[in-house]
Amino acid sequence: MRTLLLARHGQSLSNAVRRFQGHQDIALSELGLRQASALSAGLRGRPLAHVYASPLARARATAECVATEHGAPLTLVDDLRELSLGDWEGRTVDEIRALPGDPYTCWVRDPVGACPPNGEPLEAVRTRVVRAIDEIAAAHPNGDDVLVVCHGGVISAYLAHCFGLPLSSIWRVSVANCSLSRVSPPRVLSVNDVSHLAGVEVGAGAPALGP
Repeated sequence: MRTLLLARHGQSLSNAVRRFQGHQDIALSELGLRQASALSAGLRGRPLAHVYASPLARARATAECVATEHGAPLTLVDDLRELSLGDWEGRTVDEIRALPGDPYTCWVRDPVGACPPNGEPLEAVRTRVVRAIDEIAAAHPNGDDVLVVCHGGVISAYLAHCFGLPLSSIWRVSVANCSLSRVSPPRVLSVNDVSHLAGVEVGAGAPALGP
């Protein structure tokens, strides 16, 4: 494999209002649609052998935009879905901050120990995402460039794995909507490139899954 391109989906309707979505199937916002088009345009001239994506609507729509323009096959991979945020899904950041003890700030500081109630442990997220990307890389041993469209949380978990960072540090890896990170496993070549979004708003994103 030559280069694995990891793209976060465009801004979703929930991203726009800082509402936690996790496994919720949320569509792209108007800005997200423009970001997806800009991502596709930024990849022109680069032959893509395949596009892989999370099955969640925001990632699938972003991937479909690229795959259609570039004539690349698209495969949905369930292990690329965003991490589950349990009881926080559907609630805004401000609503979680207002709860006793400000659990949002606790989670940002300690995402392993302060997992949202009924949320998916980060160790499980890392295991499934590393497995999925390893399988994608193995399917393209001949120097193909492939695009993987997924989510901020899973990209951060994968990049932390490549950097050798503990899961407690994953929010140190910033991943904006429709950014590109380039990896030649296990080497990380670039992180959070948004140059192709010039003239288009980048959107929200801290921590990386934004929310």
